Amino acid sequence: MSLIQLTIKGISYSQTQSGAYALVLSEIEGSRTLPIIIGAFEAQSIAIALETEIRPPRPLTHDLFKTFSDTFKINIKEVIIHKLVDGVFFSSLVCEREGVEEVIDTRTSDAIAIAVRFNAPIYTYENILDKAGIYLKVEEELAIEQKTDPENISLEFEEVDKQKKSDFSSLSLKELNEQLNKAVVDENYELAAKIRDEISKRS
Repeated sequence: MSLIQLTIKGISYSQTQSGAYALVLSEIEGSRTLPIIIGAFEAQSIAIALETEIRPPRPLTHDLFKTFSDTFKINIKEVIIHKLVDGVFFSSLVCEREGVEEVIDTRTSDAIAIAVRFNAPIYTYENILDKAGIYLKVEEELAIEQKTDPENISLEFEEVDKQKKSDFSSLSLKELNEQLNKAVVDENYELAAKIRDEISKRS
C-alpha cells in the first residue's frame, strides 16, 4: 500500500480532553487532515521545535535524542504512522546508520517531535486516512493555522500558574523582553510563549 505524506497543520487545545492537545496533520497532496490527541509536554516540544524565536537553554528530551543521534551518526529518514487501534495511533521511526536501516516502534507524538528536529518526512497509509481522516472546512483550517502557524505559534497552555499569568499590557517592550529571557532561562516555555505573543502584537 502506498504511503501518503503529511505535514503539520497546527496544534490546538483539545476541547474533548482536559490537559490534552490536538495535533493536526494534513496530506500534502489532498484536503484530508488527521487529528491526533497528544499530551501537553509533547505539544510543547513540537511547538518549540517549530518556533524560530524561543530556544531552551538546556535540551529537552527530544533535543537530547537529536544530539545523541547526530553524535553517533544516526539519521532519521522518515516517520510512518502505520496503525490505528481503538483510537490510538502507532508509529515507527525509520533510522539509518552506516547504510544499515532499522525500524523503531514509537509513540506518534514522540515520532512527530523527533521528525521536526530532523526535518524528516511524515507518512501514513491510505486506510488510516480513510478511517480517521477528516475534511476541514475553510474556516476551521484558518482557525488552526492562526493558532499554530510555525512562524507565530501559540499554544493555549491553560494550566499555567495563575500568578504567572500577569497582565503584560502595562509593561514596556524592554520589560517584556527581559521577562521573556527570564522565562526561557527558567524553562517556563508556556509563559515565554505568552510573552512572545504580547511582543508580536505590538510589532
